[in-house]
Amino acid sequence: MAINLLQAFEVGKYIVSQRLKGRKQYPLVLMLEPLFRCNLACTGCGKIQHPTDILKQNLTPEQCFKAAEECGAPVVSIPGGEPLLHPQIDQIVKGLVERKKFVYLCTNGILLEKSLDKFEPSPYLTFSVHLDGLQELHDKCVDRKGVFDTAVKAIRAAKAKGFRVTTNSTVFEGANPQEMQQFFDFLETLNIDGMMISPGYSYEWAPDQEHFLKREQTKALFREILAPYKAGKKKWNFNHNPLFLDFLTGEKDYECTPWGSPSYSVLGWQKPCYLLNEGHYATFQELLENTDWSKYGNKSGNPKCADCMVHCGYEPTAAVDAMQPNNVGRAITSVLGI
Repeated sequence: MAINLLQAFEVGKYIVSQRLKGRKQYPLVLMLEPLFRCNLACTGCGKIQHPTDILKQNLTPEQCFKAAEECGAPVVSIPGGEPLLHPQIDQIVKGLVERKKFVYLCTNGILLEKSLDKFEPSPYLTFSVHLDGLQELHDKCVDRKGVFDTAVKAIRAAKAKGFRVTTNSTVFEGANPQEMQQFFDFLETLNIDGMMISPGYSYEWAPDQEHFLKREQTKALFREILAPYKAGKKKWNFNHNPLFLDFLTGEKDYECTPWGSPSYSVLGWQKPCYLLNEGHYATFQELLENTDWSKYGNKSGNPKCADCMVHCGYEPTAAVDAMQPNNVGRAITSVLGI
């Protein structure tokens, strides 16, 4: 089972309540970035390119709790940087769990094993470990040898202690479909609670700008990668709404829901989404009310959005679509593991 039953129920209940209140723009996942510092320098990431004075800053636990309450999203994803570098990350996670938020702590795994004693297993807490492929490919993506082995060891240790663990993988141009399928097979042996996959987004600050996929390339590549899964030959455990996987392979044509995964960091609420560098607002309400949302998404004509198919923009769309009567049965398969 990937998406746990409690989370599916609470998120579904939340979507229904927002509709009953007549709200058209509401968040599903808060991307909470308590720091931008990292102990890796991945070539596809633009986060650590911030100036040194910004990289030294941390959000306080109180700022994190305020952002979660202000936003109201049922799910809180904690990326970075590397969140486990934050000196109060255990307090932040504990406070969010106490507030009944479903927390996904995203980590490259380097510090995970030695940090496990700071946390308690909970259906509200999942460690989401970054792995982009098998050993050679992953260590190349993160530009450091040995990281794959360290992360896998940490996953096994976390599972042994009773934690929920998922993986998150970014797929770039040139990915070998057969090698990705072998990678998924390997992840199944780790007894993880689900895999998350997404095409990379071409951050303006990312050092490597040559290996980001275009939209039609994305669909073709994911069709090939997921062919055994779609044919029923593989039972890979994805931590995704199956409708989002349909979108990646071109079976669904979705528009981005840019307000679905707002980002809050030491700089404030990012305009307009997690992936773009267009400034920040002081409050979440300002972000909602002052953003011209018609300027974002594939059909807007915005060149920055033309090739984006990233999960943080389109998984919220799939989640809302899953509430349609004709999709409920299919979407529930991600909960029941069918």
